Amino acid sequence: MNTFKSVIFLFFAAAVAVNAFQQSTSLYSTRALTTSSTSSTSLHMTVLTYKGKKKNFKEGSPLKSAVAGLGVKPRYSCKKGDCGSCTLSVGGQRVKPCVGKVPAEPRLKSLIEKGLEIK
Repeated sequence: MNTFKSVIFLFFAAAVAVNAFQQSTSLYSTRALTTSSTSSTSLHMTVLTYKGKKKNFKEGSPLKSAVAGLGVKPRYSCKKGDCGSCTLSVGGQRVKPCVGKVPAEPRLKSLIEKGLEIK
């Protein structure tokens, strides 16, 4: 009879452990799906303007393709960022489009509506 009780206890302990493991893994997989789906669907866009022309560009994308989409044709010499001949002013900051990225959207409401001006 003593052996029967120990077998039932072991069976019960194993069932509890399996149940706890299933719950923890299901919660983990739900969290992983939630975080991966939110990060892939959220696109941070920045409005760039040039001579009244406005376009949305993805934050962190190459700046040289963004300015080309607006019609800006900077001069390139080295295409590595060493010479500085391609330097443009984007939102008041000097940026080299050959190696630069599209900046993050500004936090001021007026700049969000107007967009970052390229000179």
